[in-house]
Amino acid sequence: MEENEEKTDLSLKKEEEEERGESFRLHMVTWNVATVDPPDDVTSLLHLNSSKRPDLYVIGLQEVYSGPLRFMTDIVFDDPWSHRFMSTLAPLNYVKVSSIRMQGLLLLFFSKLEHVPFIRDIRAKYTRTGIFGYWGNKGGVTVRLSFYGHMLCFLNCHLAAHMEYASERVDEFENIVNTQTFECEKAPTILDHRLVFWFGDLNFRIQDHDMHFVRSCITDKKYNLLWSKDQLTMMKKKEKLLQEFEEGPLDFQPTYKFDRNTDTYDSRFYRTWFGFNNKKRKPAWTDRILWRLRPNAQPADEEDENPTELDVRKVKQLELEEEEEFPLKIRQDLYTSSMEYRISDHRPVTGIFTLELRKMYDTPLVRVQPEGDWSADIDSMVLYSPMQPFPSSNWDWIGLYKVGFSSVSDYITYTWVKDDEVAFNDEFIQVYVSKEDIPVRGGECVLCYYSHTLQCIVGISEPFKVHESKVAIEEGLMPDRISELDKKTASDEF
Repeated sequence: MEENEEKTDLSLKKEEEEERGESFRLHMVTWNVATVDPPDDVTSLLHLNSSKRPDLYVIGLQEVYSGPLRFMTDIVFDDPWSHRFMSTLAPLNYVKVSSIRMQGLLLLFFSKLEHVPFIRDIRAKYTRTGIFGYWGNKGGVTVRLSFYGHMLCFLNCHLAAHMEYASERVDEFENIVNTQTFECEKAPTILDHRLVFWFGDLNFRIQDHDMHFVRSCITDKKYNLLWSKDQLTMMKKKEKLLQEFEEGPLDFQPTYKFDRNTDTYDSRFYRTWFGFNNKKRKPAWTDRILWRLRPNAQPADEEDENPTELDVRKVKQLELEEEEEFPLKIRQDLYTSSMEYRISDHRPVTGIFTLELRKMYDTPLVRVQPEGDWSADIDSMVLYSPMQPFPSSNWDWIGLYKVGFSSVSDYITYTWVKDDEVAFNDEFIQVYVSKEDIPVRGGECVLCYYSHTLQCIVGISEPFKVHESKVAIEEGLMPDRISELDKKTASDEF
């Protein structure tokens, strides 16, 4: 009797958890880095010493150095900032899932490895707003994706500078939102996504108050006395689109503008056409993180029966059903600045969120695994099996990765699933991998199936061991026998 009661209680608890959904931790950073190279240590910025590790990291930077020579180098290799975050997070089992760069604007999206097969429909876009839309020093870069079926969008912006251009900043934001489109039925525009994050150096200032009053409020930590004259707060009162976005309280000191490598707000003299003036930049909360949860869909009016209205009604009905069956909630747990990072004239701003959602799916699209023992002495085989229908392509491939890989492109080798197919049956498809492509030194590895159509990894194997080459050991491991990845593996050991 007691056992039955215990089972009933457990079943009820499980049902309640399923109805409530699961929680995922999102760590966001925005930072105008003022063209400097990254610091050696970003542990504090990423809260790596915290007992609660995030599931996702989203990092938006502005004014990454983009001089001609550096920019050309960054096209071929990872820029210093991407490399710093990747090298820090990869050993902790985070993978860079997507990124986009437009001159000085950079957006990076990282995920714990366990979530990677459930992050799909990844697309990235950019919009220039500098010099009448022709120059990318200002504008927005976007990464949008499906996270366990929920459509999320991250928009990193660097908007027009200077006190008097508040309205222009709003116009630029609206232009970015209205012009960026995606090839996706569920979310063809930014505002169609279930959850949108808008962040970056938005450049809104504190107006009306004089310098002395602003600095006195900061010194006394009476930040609330400045909120009413924050331009973004003021613009939200009259701009309908801005009213749909939420933001946590600005309970941290303004993050702009500092003398570099100090805690002193702007004290420099500025050169003008006629010499120098002593007008200093007033401190401001230029660096912000806002979010918008899509308003709940309302049943469409059934009076009009023209085809366009019918299509709209169908979309709204589908949205309503999805929201009821798969709810999504968001809570901000932290909104603050990291004042210890002094290399720029801006301080980085961090937002930590909890996303509570019900997964729309929890099975990867593809199951992939190695067959038999692997080493550079023999050709090897990969077995994969589609778990459910998905748009496969001749351009799909399976990559061999070292455990702790940093990004999709960080593979050891890869094989085309169609060109290198050897055999198939009702359960598995067998794909060939040449021994010439397998690292001589071996190591702990995983296999990942990459979908060209979905632009993402849709299946990951369990870790497995690639054995050292016995032939290489017997013959003596010569440098010219080591592949590029072997060299990398060797360097990682020291």
